[in-house]
Amino acid sequence: MASPENTATGLLRLPAVARSPWWELGRRLLLAIAILAFTVALVYFDRTGYTDNSDPEGRVSFVDSIYYTTVTLSTTGYGDIAPATDQARLVNAFVITPLRIAFLVLLIGTTLEVLAAQGREMFRVARWRKHMDQHVVVIGYGTKGRSAVETLVNNGTPRSSVVVVDPSTVGQEEANADGLAVITGDATRREVLRRAGVEQAQQVIITTARDDTTVLATLTVRQLNPDAYIVAAVREQDNVPLVRQSGADSVITSSDAVGRLLGLASYSPNLGIVMEDLLTYGEGLEVAQRELLVGEVGKAPQSLPDQVIAVVRDEKVYRYFDPTVTLLARGDELIVVRPSKELPWAPRPGTHNETLADEDE
Repeated sequence: MASPENTATGLLRLPAVARSPWWELGRRLLLAIAILAFTVALVYFDRTGYTDNSDPEGRVSFVDSIYYTTVTLSTTGYGDIAPATDQARLVNAFVITPLRIAFLVLLIGTTLEVLAAQGREMFRVARWRKHMDQHVVVIGYGTKGRSAVETLVNNGTPRSSVVVVDPSTVGQEEANADGLAVITGDATRREVLRRAGVEQAQQVIITTARDDTTVLATLTVRQLNPDAYIVAAVREQDNVPLVRQSGADSVITSSDAVGRLLGLASYSPNLGIVMEDLLTYGEGLEVAQRELLVGEVGKAPQSLPDQVIAVVRDEKVYRYFDPTVTLLARGDELIVVRPSKELPWAPRPGTHNETLADEDE
């Protein structure tokens, strides 16, 4: 895994990336040097078995051993130094020749692998950017960001449609390990968000560690993409209006939410169990939003099989008891509580083939 560069650069890290090709290149160069050194030592140790035609006495020095090794392993072979004894010739045939082949394969293989690895990575990034549209950008991959991604994935969002922006090495490695693409950098910088494809994103989830960073990130995202649905988490309730003014569609106060859950659990342990059940995916009860079915038009929310807790009409949320939604109308969407084994985004079992209210003309 390549180590991240400057956190402001917006470096893209796709999941399941192999070691850096430059790391592999360095390792192979060291191996090539080891082959050279071993061959030089072998020739010099058996120098009496060689003759130097350019030397009046035919002697082979240490420098001659280095020279002979380089021209032999590189298959140049000038012929001025040659093995003269049977032992030297056998060593050349059964030791130096395999080393020569290994040396050439090592150098050629390294070059091809580096080029291929870089080409594959460039191709992967280009293909990723080409298909990245209407995706989800998650800014910050701490506890909140990771939980948000798992909820999205459990509700049908493919991991390939999620992009994480995080400046920390730990967050990057965890996101890559979870099969997510990561943009390295500061989410308050335009170039970093552009690399994450914020301008084409459908949703943006902001879970930074500081509320002031959340405000700046929200402002920048909203400027780049006026249509994205932005959900932001803040630590303090006092900062909610500021984040909303910055462009967030929904703001979650983490400290107040946790505190309220603690208070409810303390006041009524059973109520705390139910709330924890609703917040735990895949167990017990789930809160889900679904479209209205044709057979449900004109009915009261309380009369449906699902436990309706709210109705979405004209992009506004009404409690189920609000007089405005006494009778359900075409185009309404329901927010319901249902068993977790049922798909949250689908109608109830037994009604999957029914026509949705907004499809019946």
